[in-house]
Amino acid sequence: MFQVKSRDFIFQVERVKSCTLDVHPTEKALVVHYEVEATILGELGEAMIGERKECQKIIRLKSLNAHTDTSSLARKVVEECRLIHPSKLREVEQLLFYLQKRKDSNDNQEKKRISPRDFTPYAGVELDEEASINRIDEYVELLYEDVQEKIRGATLIFQLARNPDNLEELIQNEAALGALARVLREDWKQSVDLATTITYIFFCFSSFSQFHGLVTHFKIGALCMNIIEHELKRYDLWQDELQKKKKKEHEKSLRKYQSLLIKQEQLLRVALCLLLNLAEDTRTELKMRNKNIVHMLVKILDREDEELLLVVVSFLKKLSIFLENKNDMKLARLLPCEHEELQSTTLRLLLNLSFDTSLRSQMVQAALVPKLSSLLADEAQRQLSMCILYHISMDDRFKSMFADTDCIPQLMRMVFDCGEEKMDVELISLCINLAANKSDAQVICEGNGLKMLMKRALKLKDVLVMKMIRNLSQHNGPTKSLFLDHVGDLAAQITEDEAEEFVIECLGTLANLTIPDLDWALVLKEYKLVPYLKDRLKPGSAEDDLILEVVIMIGTVSVDDSCAAMLAKSGIIPALIELLNAQQEDDEFVCQIVYVFYQMVFHKATRDVIVKETQAPAYLIDLMHDNNAEIRKVCNNTLDIIAEYDEEWGKKIQTEKFRWYNGQWLEMVENRQMDEGEPFLFGEDAESFIGNGEILERPDLFYSPDGIISADGALSPDFYTDFQSGELGQTGFMNRYGAPCLPGPGSKSS
Repeated sequence: MFQVKSRDFIFQVERVKSCTLDVHPTEKALVVHYEVEATILGELGEAMIGERKECQKIIRLKSLNAHTDTSSLARKVVEECRLIHPSKLREVEQLLFYLQKRKDSNDNQEKKRISPRDFTPYAGVELDEEASINRIDEYVELLYEDVQEKIRGATLIFQLARNPDNLEELIQNEAALGALARVLREDWKQSVDLATTITYIFFCFSSFSQFHGLVTHFKIGALCMNIIEHELKRYDLWQDELQKKKKKEHEKSLRKYQSLLIKQEQLLRVALCLLLNLAEDTRTELKMRNKNIVHMLVKILDREDEELLLVVVSFLKKLSIFLENKNDMKLARLLPCEHEELQSTTLRLLLNLSFDTSLRSQMVQAALVPKLSSLLADEAQRQLSMCILYHISMDDRFKSMFADTDCIPQLMRMVFDCGEEKMDVELISLCINLAANKSDAQVICEGNGLKMLMKRALKLKDVLVMKMIRNLSQHNGPTKSLFLDHVGDLAAQITEDEAEEFVIECLGTLANLTIPDLDWALVLKEYKLVPYLKDRLKPGSAEDDLILEVVIMIGTVSVDDSCAAMLAKSGIIPALIELLNAQQEDDEFVCQIVYVFYQMVFHKATRDVIVKETQAPAYLIDLMHDNNAEIRKVCNNTLDIIAEYDEEWGKKIQTEKFRWYNGQWLEMVENRQMDEGEPFLFGEDAESFIGNGEILERPDLFYSPDGIISADGALSPDFYTDFQSGELGQTGFMNRYGAPCLPGPGSKSS
């Protein structure tokens, strides 16, 4: 806290609030965003005006490299920067670790601020004389003469401004800067040369952050917006007039048009560069966005001048976080491009835009996938192209489009060229996504594709390559059949000695191999997998992800009769029930365990074990009305099979279904007062049949599919009477008490 005293007030900075941290997008630096609350106090100390200002501080980390101890550096940063609270030490350490691992981008060109020396005046306004800073007053006087003299005076001042050493002295000459701003504001429509030259002068100042206040003071940014808007309208008029010209006049008009176009594009270029420099301030950038700068930039994308396009695309990249006119982007025509820097900047803009789902769709519609695929051969553009393709590949709708391009063969060559070196995460991530599509998977596996991937994964124990292989294994057809040659290699990895992450992917791959020709019983015996699978079913024996894969694997092999018997004898079913108890809140676990039971009840040997030796049917009855639709479906299918083969469980299942379907009616009857009840519901001692459970034992409540014959095969007298009297109505599913009766075991509704 500090105070600055004057005659009338005290200005007091009270405190710093809302400090947040981020990494610099291009440099090895941390960016600290914070708010300063300031209050102007009166003579007596009373608060007169309160103000809150958003600020940022950049902490550059020149010493950060691959060998830096990020923990020590984080402590040093927190100690030396009072804006960062000690509680954020862990966050600082994480950000430093990210910066340490982040690859140096090849954005060197972008990081350089556009230099005033990069621009030269038109040939038409070049002068023989050389400007001198000592004669600045003479040049200012020329600004009050006719247009040609104004151009001459502005050109001489521009010669001075091109040298950064002169800017400090020029900024002191308020009369000169004021005169330049006035002439630009009043006369820019009269001469493109004059407007361009004066804009160049202010551009020189805008190239240095400390002079942005000066440029803003003379409202040059707003004036440049007006100039750009006017020139774009003028361009449209030129186009219309050119089309109306007759053939004889067209050639002459075209030459004039091309001459005017060159000058106009030079003016647009310098005006946009000036605005781009000013947009360093986010508030200024927001003002430009509100004045429709995006629409103007998109219109200029139709031009052919590569230097102008480079500025436009760079500006769009900077503004891409605010883009509202995204649908009008016309970037596809810029790829591929001979101008390397323009192509690179265009790719960076596309990368920013590719985070938007709707824009990815537009990129595909604009045929960008084959264009980006062709750029994979260019090492300078490869990484950017790959990142954009990765974002596109995240959408299942677009994955199949890669199969029709040269993308997958190029990616496979890049994978194999890595040898035993670590693969770029962008490359393997894109491959993993594409492997999830059936068409792409077939292209990946062509030739020795799968064999080479398996060799790399098993030799290097590469989890990500194994994840790609697992995605390949899920597709039915010729791709899955190729895995028959690799079942033994995969099964050999299922051991306690291997890393869990790697085993998870191997198990997942094996579980996908639902191939009729595969002898699972032989695989289980030869690689001694049954003890491993049983041990891993114990809750807490491994990470949940691994245990889940074990359950899925058991479900896959249980399709085979001999495998199911082998697993049942090993005691895996009680282990599954114990796991079901432990994981009853996890829908994925419950569904997969129930699916194992479903597979096992198909086989007589395992069905007898499940029905007669375990409480699995009771668990299934409890889950019959689970909130999860998939669990309900598998449970009902499993219980239907159990009910068909076991009469005792069949009755229990039928009773439970009756209770469920008629629960509301049963509850109503149980709660009815004695004096309001109907005589048919109670015995002579007024004891309810519902209360002692007798009503659920009545055979006439259980009908066959046609709804008439009772469960024991005899016609129910009561039912027949009601049917004859028409009390049942057309459906035949209401008894005389008004209670809906449960359909029989074979009914569709059961």
